[in-house]
Amino acid sequence: MPSTPSPHRVLFVCLGNICRSPAAEIIFRKLVADAGRETDFEIDSAGTIGHHEGAPPDPRMSESLKRQGYTIQGRARQIHAADLERFDLIVTMDESNLTDVRRLDKTASLHSKIHPFVGFCRDHDDLRVPDPYYGGQRGFDHVIKLLEDGCGGILESLEKA
Repeated sequence: MPSTPSPHRVLFVCLGNICRSPAAEIIFRKLVADAGRETDFEIDSAGTIGHHEGAPPDPRMSESLKRQGYTIQGRARQIHAADLERFDLIVTMDESNLTDVRRLDKTASLHSKIHPFVGFCRDHDDLRVPDPYYGGQRGFDHVIKLLEDGCGGILESLEKA
């Protein structure tokens, strides 16, 4: 009897886990569900700091996502070294997040799992996913478009894996 393949475990990481990474998690969940592949994935998000631990996604990001037809879910949590072992793909939103996550990997043996989100974008050429926290509505809308692009790229890349 053939064994069931393990799900792809994907973790999105930003600073506080209230704007960018939970939005990426929400968007990726919908893409995966729309593709009928929920059982193929385990999806989560985390922040490099624990300041917002237990908080829901930022209300402005939540409203922006709702207007685009997404269902809001999740609570902020901080990334831990054990996450590097547990997840197959760890996707960071900017250079600072990338550095902080790599710092958790004391032996550098798991660096190959950690990637900048923008590397998966197909239509955008941004150098990072900008933090919309201190900006206006246009910033949240841009981040959503960028995340939709990159999440599509992640799903596409994992279909080939």
